[in-house]
Amino acid sequence: MGTAPYMSPEQVQFIRNDPRSDLFALGVMLYHLTTGARPFGNPASVRGLRERLYKDPEPPRTLRPDCPPWLQELILRCLEVDPAKRHQSAAQLAFDLQNPEQVVLTKRAERRSRRGRWKTMRRWFSSMGAEPKADASATVQTARSPIVLAAVDVLSAEPHLLEAIQTAVQSVMLTSPGARLACLAVMKINRIGMDELIEKDGSSRHVNMLVRLKHWARPVVASLADAKRAMREDTRVTFHVIEASDSAAAIIEYARKNQVDHIVMGARSSSMLRRYLGSVSAPVVAESDCTVPVVRAPEPIQ
Repeated sequence: MGTAPYMSPEQVQFIRNDPRSDLFALGVMLYHLTTGARPFGNPASVRGLRERLYKDPEPPRTLRPDCPPWLQELILRCLEVDPAKRHQSAAQLAFDLQNPEQVVLTKRAERRSRRGRWKTMRRWFSSMGAEPKADASATVQTARSPIVLAAVDVLSAEPHLLEAIQTAVQSVMLTSPGARLACLAVMKINRIGMDELIEKDGSSRHVNMLVRLKHWARPVVASLADAKRAMREDTRVTFHVIEASDSAAAIIEYARKNQVDHIVMGARSSSMLRRYLGSVSAPVVAESDCTVPVVRAPEPIQ
C-alpha cells in the first residue's frame, strides 16, 4: 500500500493519483526533522493508518518551543486531511519555504494542542461514512495552481501602464483559482561604485519602493480577496523588492529560482526611453522558461 508513516489520508482510502499526497509525505518529513518524532508514529495495521483521517498530530511547537510560527504553519498545512487545504503544488510550497517572512499565518501557526475529544469524535464519524472518489483531474492540479509574477516598475512606469498591468494580472489570477501572486520591483544599483540607499529625507529607498509596490497592488489584492472569499480560500499575495544592476537578468533569475509559471510585465511606452535605457521586457521574453505576457498601455483618447 505504501510506507506507513508517510501515507496521505487519501492514499489510505486507495486514492493514488493526487500529486498533493507527496506534499503530505513531505510534511511528515519536515515534522520529523523539526521535532525528532513522526506525526502519526509508525502504524502496523489498517486501523492505525486510518487514525490520520481524524486525529491531529501534536503541534510541532508543543514538542519544540523554538519552532517558528511560520514553519508550524507550513507543516500543519501539509498535513491537512483534505488535499484542497494543502498547498496546491510543490512549487508553491517551495516558494513559501524560501520566503518565510511572508508566509500567511493562520490559527495553525499558534496551535498548542490537538483538537478536543468532541471534534475528534465528529471527524471519526465523518471518516467512517465518507470514502473519496478518484478524481481524474487531480493529475493536472499543478497546471491549475501556477505562480504568477507581476514585475512592476513602480518608479518609472506611466500611470496608465500601471493600470493596464493591474488589469492583466487580475485577469490571469481570476482564471486560475489556485494561483498565487508574487509582486516584484527591481531597485537599480550601480555596477561599479557605491549606491545611495537612503533618500534625502532619511528614509530607506528599499522600504519606499516596497510601499509603492503594495500601493500599486492594492486594487488587485482587493479583487482577489473577494473572489477567494467566495471560494473560502486564502489570498496568497507576496511582495518583493530586489536590488540589481540589470533589471531583466534579475527578473529572469528570480523567476527560475521560484519556478514561476507566468511573468506579467509592462513595456516601455516611449520609444525615446527604450532607445536610451534599453528594453527590459525583450530579454525577459527571450530568455525566460515560462510564459511572459507583455502589457502595453492603450493610447490615450485625444
